[in-house]
Amino acid sequence: MIKYNLKCECGQNFESWFASSNEYEKLEKKGLLNCVCGRSNNVSKALMSPQIRSKKENVDFKKKNNFYKNLQKKIRELNNLIKENAEYVGDNFASEARSIHYDKKNVRSIYGKATKEETQELIEEGIEVNSVPWVNKNHN
Repeated sequence: MIKYNLKCECGQNFESWFASSNEYEKLEKKGLLNCVCGRSNNVSKALMSPQIRSKKENVDFKKKNNFYKNLQKKIRELNNLIKENAEYVGDNFASEARSIHYDKKNVRSIYGKATKEETQELIEEGIEVNSVPWVNKNHN
């Protein structure tokens, strides 16, 4: 697919997509290009500037893309480590964390969901908590 900026004798400028530059040429020769005004088929290519990435931009893009792929992989590994070594308590995280901290009974590693406010309250109470990014929705 290729996109061209087009202009009409009526003064309209617009863009249109074509299967290829050859396809555009065929339609132009046959007079099958129509303006968006609907009154003219005297349409031609307008001045365009190509969007080409420099080698440095391509390298930077590849580096960033690789960085994010690697980061996502590492987060997934961390998520799996947590799943394997902790109990998922869902929305009950704050109450379960308090129970473990204050009662010292049933001490175990847990993970789940807490609001920012709940997390801040736990920290203020001296309960150690950490926020971890989660790659997927499946916590079990």
